Amino acid sequence: MNHPETQAGSIRIALAQISTQVGNCVANTDRVIEIIHRAKQELNARVVVFPELTLTGYPPEDLLLRADFLAQCTAQIARIAEAAREVAVVIGAPQRRPNSNQLINAALVLDGGRVIAQYAKRALPNYGVFDEKRYFVPGDTACVVTIDGVALGITVCEDIWEPEPIADAVAAGAKVILSLNASPYHRHKTHDRTKVVAQRIEASGCPIVYVNLVGGQDELVFDGRSFVATGAHVVSALPAFKEDLGWVDIAADGQITAHGASHPWPQGEAEVYSALTTGIHDYVGKNGFNGVVLGLSGGIDSALVLTLAVDALGADNVLAVRMPSRYTSQMSLDDAAAQCATLGVRCETLSIEPVFNTLRDTLSPLFAGLAEDATEENLQARARGVLLMALSNKFGRMLLTTGNKSEMAVGYATLYGDMAGGFAPIKDVPKTLVYALARWRNANRATEFLPIPTRIIEREPSAELRADQRDSDSLPAYDVLDAIIIAFVEEDQSVADMVAAGIDEAIVRRIVRLILINEYKRRQAPPGIRISRRAFGRDRRYPISSGFKPD
Repeated sequence: MNHPETQAGSIRIALAQISTQVGNCVANTDRVIEIIHRAKQELNARVVVFPELTLTGYPPEDLLLRADFLAQCTAQIARIAEAAREVAVVIGAPQRRPNSNQLINAALVLDGGRVIAQYAKRALPNYGVFDEKRYFVPGDTACVVTIDGVALGITVCEDIWEPEPIADAVAAGAKVILSLNASPYHRHKTHDRTKVVAQRIEASGCPIVYVNLVGGQDELVFDGRSFVATGAHVVSALPAFKEDLGWVDIAADGQITAHGASHPWPQGEAEVYSALTTGIHDYVGKNGFNGVVLGLSGGIDSALVLTLAVDALGADNVLAVRMPSRYTSQMSLDDAAAQCATLGVRCETLSIEPVFNTLRDTLSPLFAGLAEDATEENLQARARGVLLMALSNKFGRMLLTTGNKSEMAVGYATLYGDMAGGFAPIKDVPKTLVYALARWRNANRATEFLPIPTRIIEREPSAELRADQRDSDSLPAYDVLDAIIIAFVEEDQSVADMVAAGIDEAIVRRIVRLILINEYKRRQAPPGIRISRRAFGRDRRYPISSGFKPD
């Protein structure tokens, strides 16, 4: 690959947008050293910038409380310094303050075989999915390093969301800001990032080199989208949801003299879909599973999860199982089979009738004289859960659950039944967005065949746990339900706020009550991919036992 020669008076800075594995400092260091060599040989880079906490992966959580883990991480810094004798490296790692047990979230600058500077992150986020104050103490000073005549100011992630860290770096002489980030994805995050970066550039007059982590880590997905900006204008953008190595040439006065290719970023359903496939791919791979299994009902949720899994892992690594009962329609069976045939997925069929009948017979002495109710419906879901977990155990495949955010919010799911599994890809996807993603995927297919049959999208949704059952028997229209969930869960609106917005008060109070009383179920759900500003999981922590009654 040929790149232009670096102009006199400029230095070439490489942006290393990489995926790391939390806790595996040695493997992360191996990857860093490989990229340092690539940046030197392929780009002739003088500086390589890596994301926040590259050595540990992000977020390392309570691994940071272990002395042996920190020792492993520290030992790798010497390896990187040795590999970086001709290239300056700016990289994130935890460090102890001198003569102290206090940790800082550090950016290290290595050059000539040694550490030449260290910066402590000043703004420690402690909201949403972040709890950095549990582990780190904040820094209080700027860090400016001059390399080949170019003064580089260093910041780490949250620092850029506050004005003081960059202002102090500029006051200390910085002409360029290098921003190391582990900024997780949620919808509309890109707009927020680029807006705040533009504000910092306008105030400081310095271009910003923004390097972000990429890849899935449990519930979080990091979207990459590293970039170089000179104001409101992004001059070079790395791709979304994939590793890449970009570059920019910057002169001593901070002027950009050349830069690498710029990639368009997906928006709307395209970016959400990419986030979901990234999350599935990395969760399955990083946890050592050889593929996935899921129950395929013929409904929209499992149809979308199946398509996501195939796109993330390949059809050979996906096993779909139809599990009909006396209430399963032939349409559901046919549509599930047709989708598997189109996607090239192995499809098996296991009737739950024998298991269901055995469970009913076993319980009949205790249930005698009692009418059938949700108990019998849940038995069907739990029979399916037992069978799917057996397949997961036997074949070493991760069991994907198929519940969406709308269902998880109001408890329209069965503990130890359809909630059983290892990972919940659409746990943070409202039902209305499930339909939008299905339509988007069909519109963006590579062949003439629809990955999700039209009838699955157009039919009225049903759990098919009793005769003639419809979701609308238990829930309001999904556009109304999702509006309430977004308002109450993601935006902390009151009942009065929602009623003022035009939603029927009785419906609002009923749904809010269901959200609150089903916290116990959500605590027992598998992790799922976060795509919203507030997902059920690590960034929404409500008590199970609570007397709160919303106004």
